[in-house]
Amino acid sequence: QVQLVESGGGLVQAGGSLRLSCAASGRTFSSYAMGWFRQAPGKEREFVATISGTGTYTYYAHSVKGRFTISRDNAKNTVYLQMNSLKPEDTAEYCCAAGKVTAQARGAYDYWGQGTQVTVSS
Repeated sequence: QVQLVESGGGLVQAGGSLRLSCAASGRTFSSYAMGWFRQAPGKEREFVATISGTGTYTYYAHSVKGRFTISRDNAKNTVYLQMNSLKPEDTAEYCCAAGKVTAQARGAYDYWGQGTQVTVSS
């Protein structure tokens, strides 16, 4: 069982930056691939980024590539999402997830956090 708790969301102006954190419980954090997803009001949850257990492999959604960076610190059981050059269309609830493999599909992830709200004003 893995419990995930996100933090770092908030209100930011367009062009600004935020760093989200996702703290995980358990002693097997490094064995899990981690992902970030987001859901805007009235829309389906969508993939943002994923990172392998060792941190050597990352993959991004086209809409955030070059602006967002996913990373992890296995000693701290934490995965991060650095978000730069934020746009109003990035406004959503952001959730982290843990699974056995890196993937874009929501069904590949076994554990989910509660989410943290990111609002980007124009």
